[in-house]
Amino acid sequence: MKKRGFLFRKSVDIAVRAFSALAVALAAAAMLWIFWELFARGGAALSWSFLTNPSKPYGIPDGGVANALLGTVFITSGAAVLGVVPAVCAGIYLAEFRDTPKLSAAIRFAANVLMGMPSVLSGLFVYTVMVAPTGRFSGLAASVALAVIMFPVVMRTTEDMLSMVPYALRESALALGMSRMRTTLLIVCRSAGNGLLTGILLSLSRVAGETAPLLFTALFADSWPTDYFSGPTANMPVLITEYSTNSPFAAMHAAGWGAALTVTALVFLVNMTSRILFREKHHGN
Repeated sequence: MKKRGFLFRKSVDIAVRAFSALAVALAAAAMLWIFWELFARGGAALSWSFLTNPSKPYGIPDGGVANALLGTVFITSGAAVLGVVPAVCAGIYLAEFRDTPKLSAAIRFAANVLMGMPSVLSGLFVYTVMVAPTGRFSGLAASVALAVIMFPVVMRTTEDMLSMVPYALRESALALGMSRMRTTLLIVCRSAGNGLLTGILLSLSRVAGETAPLLFTALFADSWPTDYFSGPTANMPVLITEYSTNSPFAAMHAAGWGAALTVTALVFLVNMTSRILFREKHHGN
């Protein structure tokens, strides 16, 4: 009887390991396939002038994506400034300060609903609140729309990561005389720092490629993003959409694929660099 139970558990273990390995292999294969398609279709468009010159209408030589790339950096950075700090604070409140369970439950429910909403609704909301009353598209409006998308992701990730920190660390810090707030910020958040960083990077990676909200807020312009606060702002997602799907010219299609490859490489480098730097700092401490 014991032998049969052992064989059953062993079989289940082997099956789960095989299924996990297959899932990882499928995910890696899908990622490699995407990278291969991007390199095959957009690699020829990459050049120094492509990365340093602004976009131009079809027929004008030496067009690039520098203005769209810079505009994406402005919009994404603005979204991070507007969304990350409030989301982290909300996650800390849900994980550490549980004095009002009904309020916490309502916040979690609202965050779950917000996470499930299509991103285009965020763009429509900001369009109604900021763009329509002023009559002006802007990069700031796009940052607000992306911050709305980022907020629930960062908040729920923060709550989950802080909840995984052993409660003994909190008790030890409080026993040494630290205040509740100092314990949360210096002990709990520091222990969960890697997870918090992962949540922020995941949210940034998600919003960096969002197109629908930008169509209603930032729109596009072939100029440099000097009117971030008051005018249409160039950005990579809209440029990729316009070049790849709305243009009949093969040269514009190639430029769209090159822009997609640039965005993918940039997101990949930011994620890898941040993880490496954070890991070295964590181990050094």
